[in-house]
Amino acid sequence: MANTYHKIYLQAVFAVKYRQALIRPEWKKDLFAVIGNLINETGCQTIGVNGVEDHVHCLFSLKPVVSVSEVMQIAKGKSSKFINESGLLDTRFEWQSGYGIFSYHESAIPNLKKYLDNQEEHHKKQKFLAEYQKLLKKFKVEYDPVYIFTEPV
Repeated sequence: MANTYHKIYLQAVFAVKYRQALIRPEWKKDLFAVIGNLINETGCQTIGVNGVEDHVHCLFSLKPVVSVSEVMQIAKGKSSKFINESGLLDTRFEWQSGYGIFSYHESAIPNLKKYLDNQEEHHKKQKFLAEYQKLLKKFKVEYDPVYIFTEPV
């Protein structure tokens, strides 16, 4: 085959370690831009990155020669390094070890992008843990409710 054709849309969701509210309004746009650039550097294409003080949503198209775990390792690892080396916090920053990854049909992308863009409004009505469990149930992902992202609730 001369070429590889693909359209794989994914939403990644990951949280600050212990779901602490450490992402500050004054630098979160910079952080989200860094995360988007890191995803792009893997050969994937970022569609949107947004979140609130305790978690992040990333919407991107996956390049088939790159694994999801590689994209997440780079995005999470290098973005935490960015926060720590920039001195944005008085404490060490870490992401929780796990993440959620959900696939979407192209027709869902415009609405999903709107949802990502409106995270602040959305989370005035729904807490992150409830949102995350709703996603897991919607996508029929089996999970132990005591352990979300490996740390006990």
